[in-house]
Amino acid sequence: MSIDSFHKNGPRLYQVFERQYFDKQIQGQYATPGVLPDEMKKIVPEVEYATGFTVYDGNTFRVGNKILKLNGGYAGADFFKMFSYKLLQGTPQTALNTPVSIAISRKMAEDFFKSPEDAIGKTIRYQNKSNFTITAVFENLPENTSGKFDYLVNWDDNLIENSWAKQWGNNGPSTYVMLRPGANAELVNKKIAHFMDTYQKPSAAFREEIGIQKFQDVYLHSTFKNGKTEGGRIVYVHLFEIVGIFILLIACINFMNLTTARSVKRAREIGVRKVVGAVRSVLIQQFFGEAILLTFIAAAISLLLVVLLLPLFNSVTQKQISLPFNQGYFWMSLLGLTLATGFVAGSYPALFLSSFNPVRVLKGTVKLSSGSAWFRKGLVVVQFVLSVVLIVGTVVISKQINYIQTIDLGYNRENLIYIPLEGDLIPKYTVFKDEASKMPGIQQVTRVTNTPTNFDSSTSNISWDGKDPNVNVEFTQIAAGYDFVRTLKVKMLAGREFSKDFATDSVGYMINESGLKRIGYTDPIGKPLTMWGKKGKIIGILKDFHFNSLHEQIHPLIVRFGEQEKYGNILVRTQPGQTKQALASIEKLCKELNPNFTFTYAFSDEEYKKLYNSEQILGQLSNVFAFLAIFISCMGLLGLAMFTAEQRIKEIGIRKVLGASAASLFALLSREFLILVSIALVIGSSIAWFAMSQLLQSYVYHVKVGWQVFALSGIILIMVALITVSFQSIKAALMNPVKSLRSE
Repeated sequence: MSIDSFHKNGPRLYQVFERQYFDKQIQGQYATPGVLPDEMKKIVPEVEYATGFTVYDGNTFRVGNKILKLNGGYAGADFFKMFSYKLLQGTPQTALNTPVSIAISRKMAEDFFKSPEDAIGKTIRYQNKSNFTITAVFENLPENTSGKFDYLVNWDDNLIENSWAKQWGNNGPSTYVMLRPGANAELVNKKIAHFMDTYQKPSAAFREEIGIQKFQDVYLHSTFKNGKTEGGRIVYVHLFEIVGIFILLIACINFMNLTTARSVKRAREIGVRKVVGAVRSVLIQQFFGEAILLTFIAAAISLLLVVLLLPLFNSVTQKQISLPFNQGYFWMSLLGLTLATGFVAGSYPALFLSSFNPVRVLKGTVKLSSGSAWFRKGLVVVQFVLSVVLIVGTVVISKQINYIQTIDLGYNRENLIYIPLEGDLIPKYTVFKDEASKMPGIQQVTRVTNTPTNFDSSTSNISWDGKDPNVNVEFTQIAAGYDFVRTLKVKMLAGREFSKDFATDSVGYMINESGLKRIGYTDPIGKPLTMWGKKGKIIGILKDFHFNSLHEQIHPLIVRFGEQEKYGNILVRTQPGQTKQALASIEKLCKELNPNFTFTYAFSDEEYKKLYNSEQILGQLSNVFAFLAIFISCMGLLGLAMFTAEQRIKEIGIRKVLGASAASLFALLSREFLILVSIALVIGSSIAWFAMSQLLQSYVYHVKVGWQVFALSGIILIMVALITVSFQSIKAALMNPVKSLRSE
C-alpha cells in the first residue's frame, strides 16, 4: 500500500484514463494518445505539468565494446519536475529538455562509466541506431515504485520514432498530469470529460471521455468495469486482511475455550480470593491482565518469527517488504493490535471466571450453566466456520490455478521460443529463417508483431460489406509472417494462412471465429475487408484461441500480412527434447547476423505463467493460511474436549460400571463434536460458496464450484476433528472408573 507514495507532489499527481463508448459497451483504459499531455497542459489551466510515459523491456545500449540490455522508455520534459526521483547529476529543468536527452539510473551509470559523475555529458548509443547525450543521472528507484525503469529518453524522440502516437485516434502511452495548488480534482474531472470531442468527433458508433485518477491509487485500483475503476490488486490486499483477521479471531476463540476449560482448576483460587474480600472488578482486571500479558509475549515471539521468515515470504511473494522499526506508527499499530487482541481474547474468560459463586466453589460443586456451555460450543462452531471458508477457498484457488495451467489455449505453448526482432535481425529476418529452418531440432520459424501471450494492440478502423455505420467494433490486431499458423499450431476452420504462392496475400487478412461472428459473413473466404483504409480479402478463418489473460473474453482478432514489418518477435518451434540444442544453434546464428546485440529469448510457457503470478502467490499463501486455521481450530476443539471430559468424568465412570464399552464411550464423547463440526460445515460452505463465486467472477474462464469441493473440505475437516478429539476421548473412555468416581 506504500507503492508510489513517496512523491512530494503525490496529492497533486494524477493519471489520465479513457472511457470509450462503443458496441453497446463501456471500456476503460489507461492508454491515451501520445499528443494528449502537451495539449492538456495548453488547454486546461488547472494542469501545471503534464508528461507522457511509456516503458519497454530489453532495449540495447552500447558504450565502446560494452553492450547491455536494459528496461526503460520515454517521458516528457516535465517528468522530473512532477515526480520525486532523486537526481544525482543534472536538474529537473534540463534532464529531458531536448530530443537527444537521456536520463539514466545510478546502476546504469556505474555499469557503463563507473560513476554518475563520469557519466554526465557522455554519449551512449541506443539500439545501434541513435546516439543520446546523458543529461541526468537519477538514484536507483525505490522498491515501492510501480513502473520500474533504468533510463528515460525525451518524449519528442518517441513521437518521431512512433508516428502513430501523434494521431488522436491511436492510444498506447500513459499520460500523467500535476494539478496546480488548490485545484479541485472533481471539478477538473467534470471539465475534461469531453476534452476529446474537439479532436475525435463523437458519433452514434463511438465516443470517448477522459478522466483523472490519483496516481498513488492506480497501482492497487487499476481494473475497469463499465468504464470505472473497480477492483485490481486491492482485492488481494483486502483478501489477506480478512484472512489475517480470521486467523487472529480463531486464536482468540481458542484462548477463550482453553481458559474456560481450565476453569475448574482455578475455581478454588477464585473462591478463596472472593472470601478474603476480592471484588469482581478486581478479578476481571486480573484475568484481563493475564490475557494481555500472554498476548504481549506472543507478540514479541511473533515479531521475532516475522524477522526470521520475512526473506522467505519476500521470495514467495516477489516483494521487498521490510519491517519499519524506525517509524512510530508501526510500534503504535503493533501496540494497538496487541491490546485489542488481549482484550478480545480475555473478555469472556474474565467475565466467566469472575462470576463463580464462592460458597458453591469451596464446597466442590462447580456447576456451569447451560448458557455458558452453549456459548463455548458456539465459539467452536465459529472457529470451524472460518476454517471451512479457508479450506474451501484454498481448494477452489488450487483448482483454478490448475485449470489455468492445463487449459487448452487453442495453440501449443510448449517448445515455443520468442526472440525479439532488433538491429540487423530486422532486415536479415529472411536469412535467419532460411538458416534456422535447416538446423536440427527446429520445426518451424515465423514472425509476429506481438507475443501470443500479449496481443495488446487494437483498432476499430475496419469495414466490410454490409457493416452498420452506427456500430463500432474493436478488433485486436497483429501482423504475422509466413508459417504463422503452422508454428503456433492454431487450428484453421476455413481457408489458408499467408503463402508465398499468392502475391495478393500482402492485402489478405485472417480473422478468428469471434471476428467472423461480428462481421457476419456466411461464406467469408474471398469476401472484402478493409483495415486502415487498405482494401483486401479474407483468406482464412482461425479457430478462437486465447491470446491474453483468462480474465478477458476472447476478442475479435484480425491478422494482417507482416513479413516486412520493422518490429516484433521471431517465433521458433523446436522439436520436443531438442530445445537446448536448438537454442545453442540459434544463439550462434544471431551472433553472426546481429553482432551488436546480445542474444535474448523467452519461453512461451514461462511468459504465460507470468500472467498469473498473483494467482500463484495467492495459492501458496492460501495453503499456509488454511493449515494455520485448521491447526489453531483443532487446538480449540481439543480444549473443549478436555473441558467436556473433565465435566463428565463421573458420568463416564458410572457408565463404565454399568457395562459401557470403551468404543461406545468414545462414540458418545465424539458425537457432540462431530455435530458441531457438521453445523460449521453447513454454515461455512454457504459463506465459502458465495465468496468463491465472487472471486471467480474476475475470470471469464474459470472452474465451477461443485459439490465435490465441499465434500472434500468436509472430509478433511471431520477427519481432522476426529483425530483431534480422539486422544482425549480415548483417554477418558479408558480411565479406571474407581478413580473417576473418587475424583473431586
